This record gives sequence, C-alpha cells and structure tokens, in this order.
Amino acid sequence: MPVLKSLAGEFHHHLAATPGISLVLFTGPACGACKRLKQVVHERHDMFADIHLFEVDAERDMALTREFGVFHLPAMFLFRDGDYHCELHSEAAAERLRAAIDAALARPAEEAP
Repeated sequence: MPVLKSLAGEFHHHLAATPGISLVLFTGPACGACKRLKQVVHERHDMFADIHLFEVDAERDMALTREFGVFHLPAMFLFRDGDYHCELHSEAAAERLRAAIDAALARPAEEAP
C-alpha cells in the first residue's frame, strides 16, 4: 500500500494510472485525527492490502484542497480504477473504515467534485 505525499500537478495523472481501489486522505501536519487515521491504516495494513493510499497535505496543496471542497480534516475520497467514486466518512477504526469502503463500493459512483 504506497503512501504518496502531495503530488500537486501530477495528482490526477497518478490517480488515473492507478488500477483498483484508491483512497485519498487529505491531512495536515498538526491534525491529531489525521495522525490517528494514518496509524490505524498502517497498523492494520492487512485489511487494506488491496487499496492504494494517497495522502494530500491540505496545507501545502491548497488548489487540490479547494477542488475537493475540503473544509475539515481528515477528509477521505474513494476512487476505483482512477475514477472518482465518493467522499468517504468513517471513524478511525480499521473494521469500520473497511466496512465503509466496502459499502461505498457497493453503491453506484457519484459525480466528482
């Protein structure tokens, strides 16, 4: 599960070239909830082995943060085969996050922000 820091202008290109499920986390260096979410994902990497993880530093990449309408951190967005699927809401517990991902993927994709 690769962790990719802010990709700025290459974000959409990398995401489009990534097959399968991708989870984009918008985080910030001073965000305690962001640190907890990343810790949960890394500690339970076995539950997320099929998911590509992208991380965007919301403070450093303001254009992408605005594009996705991020107002609160952490914010999560789900993609499948490079296409936007939905914004994801879940608490930072591995089982609940995995269940939220699976439930979201069972629904039709939404329009990208």
